[in-house]
Amino acid sequence: MMSPMAAVMEGPLADLSKWDTEGCSIARAMDLIGTRSAMLILREAYYGTRRFDGFARRVGITDAAAAAQLRKLTTAGLLEKRPYQEEGKRTRHEYALTQMGRDLLPAVVALWQWGDTYLQPGPPPLLRVDAETGAPVRADLRTSDGTEIPLERLAVRVNEDYLRDRKAARGRP
Repeated sequence: MMSPMAAVMEGPLADLSKWDTEGCSIARAMDLIGTRSAMLILREAYYGTRRFDGFARRVGITDAAAAAQLRKLTTAGLLEKRPYQEEGKRTRHEYALTQMGRDLLPAVVALWQWGDTYLQPGPPPLLRVDAETGAPVRADLRTSDGTEIPLERLAVRVNEDYLRDRKAARGRP
């Protein structure tokens, strides 16, 4: 029987004890960006921070930690290094969001929104608004036609393309 506050697990996924979570996209994403410093570096990139010292200072981490996280996020493809040179100084690099990094924004906004709702003791310190209209901005779960979907209407099913690719990789027909 389905729990009243759970996603609808379809087909072979309905019995949670009968399948494993191999290949879970959430686990893979958390392996990449699941540390506090990685998330805060991304926050800073969304806010416009570009230079190494800005990331380290604003996130409040050591230069070594900033270097390690920036290297990890760059290697993974969320940020890219771009050379710049101030007059009379050596060439250095700044960091810019790639499309992959920009595509993560809704997940970061959802986390921010959740923190505002459940972790702030009063009004949140910052608001997310449309720069042109001032209208509040939220991350919501919606279908492609704009219908908001609560947890109970979210269905999870096996992706046949994934299964086909997995079988092919193992050399099975």
